[in-house]
Amino acid sequence: MTRRFSETRRFLALYWPHLAADRWRRTNGGADSLLVFTAKQRGAMRIVATCEGGRALAGLTLADARARVPDLVVVAHDPVADLRLLEHIADGCDRYTPMATLDSDAGITLDLTGCGDEGAIADDVTTRLARAGWQVRHAIAATPEAAQALARYQTAPATDEAAAVRRLPITALEADDETELALRRAGMRTIGDLAARPSAPLVARFGADIGDRLARLLGKSDSRITPRRAVPALVFERRFAEPVASADYALAMLGELAREAEIVLAQQHRGGRCYAARFYRSDGVARDLVVEASLPMRGARDVMRLFGERVAALADPIDPGFGFDLIRLAVPVVEPMAPTQLQLEGGAVAEGELVALIDRLSTRVGKGRFRRLRPRDSHIPEQAVLALPAVDAPQSAQWDAPETGEPPLRPIHLFDPPQVIDVIAEVPDGPPHRFRWRRTLHEVKRVEGPERIAAQWWQRDDNRGLTRDYYRIEDAQGRRFWIFRHGLYGSERTVPDWYMHGLFA
Repeated sequence: MTRRFSETRRFLALYWPHLAADRWRRTNGGADSLLVFTAKQRGAMRIVATCEGGRALAGLTLADARARVPDLVVVAHDPVADLRLLEHIADGCDRYTPMATLDSDAGITLDLTGCGDEGAIADDVTTRLARAGWQVRHAIAATPEAAQALARYQTAPATDEAAAVRRLPITALEADDETELALRRAGMRTIGDLAARPSAPLVARFGADIGDRLARLLGKSDSRITPRRAVPALVFERRFAEPVASADYALAMLGELAREAEIVLAQQHRGGRCYAARFYRSDGVARDLVVEASLPMRGARDVMRLFGERVAALADPIDPGFGFDLIRLAVPVVEPMAPTQLQLEGGAVAEGELVALIDRLSTRVGKGRFRRLRPRDSHIPEQAVLALPAVDAPQSAQWDAPETGEPPLRPIHLFDPPQVIDVIAEVPDGPPHRFRWRRTLHEVKRVEGPERIAAQWWQRDDNRGLTRDYYRIEDAQGRRFWIFRHGLYGSERTVPDWYMHGLFA
């Protein structure tokens, strides 16, 4: 007996048959005009999308379409705008399930498994979309492929899901034109005609993809969707019978969700590195607020302090519009969080205060504005240090300590990129005698070096890397510089160039 998966998983597919036209008309009006969208295909301008009354023109060249209907309203197709619109609608669909994905052709599929009454969810989704003025078709099935095919190609109601799928046209397989034509010539017009034939000859003639697609449509093969976003580790939400019209009250409810998260995280001995709040408005608009922390944290007061900084830094304040009917707090990234032993001299407390300060500043002015330097295992000077966002950089790091009483080997400031200088040396491969930098001539009084740094071995054979000879220089005014000769004299370069790479003081 063939196993069916309809008892365990349910998928809701949404399909906009005239997405481009609906989007354009919401902005520009013209509901009574015959609207078509064109794009260049195979060397000609072709109709790639139409309004409801222009479906017969789809696929024609623009010249042929104008010959049939002279008064067409022609608009350049903008697939990026259509994609942004679908992304916006999918954000609103997250209120029902985090398992949502975009289809390749003007559709969204939701995995409703375990989310409650699938019929009630479908009615709520379609009602909201219709209220916003969108023409949308929907279907629920055991596999995403079946739901998508029913939403696109079903033309009449059927007694049950299996019968509806079998009545779908061969086009629902979404095979190439040659394969579809061959199937029609063989007398197979519907999915039911294919299902009545043995699968082995079908696979042998048309390939395994057709057999696999057919099995997914019929619910005989397990199939899942890949969600747009990773499902967070923890999710807390608050739904309201009446929309909340106060932003302050919404933030207070977010604080209650943060306290719920604190209790759960404490039970698991974990903390969150990231907290994402989403406010769902009753008109379908969703507003996101995300805060990050340098170390795992779970205290509700600390979390809300970061959210307060984020709200204070918003250029566009939170607008409840017609009211929020759902507020959700997700903790996407959680890590183990062990109890901290406080030192008598307050070392741990001071470290915690520094981390809290970094988190607040990064939240208020931007994650990339505050950076922490981390050592990197590389002998190339400009690659030996990484500047990472302070909230992302690991806390532990080992820096090479200079020898006691010895001057530092590396300058406190590096130029990126190194700056070209003019050098006069007593011998071509010797240390500099004097050099000109930024139109100022410097007399060299003391020299240490050279310190030779070779290029990486994988760059030596293709002439991309040259050997560097570094010198620590002190001029007559006591200023100390770090300069290098780029390329060995005679063997790598005829006349090597000199560069200023850093300043010691």
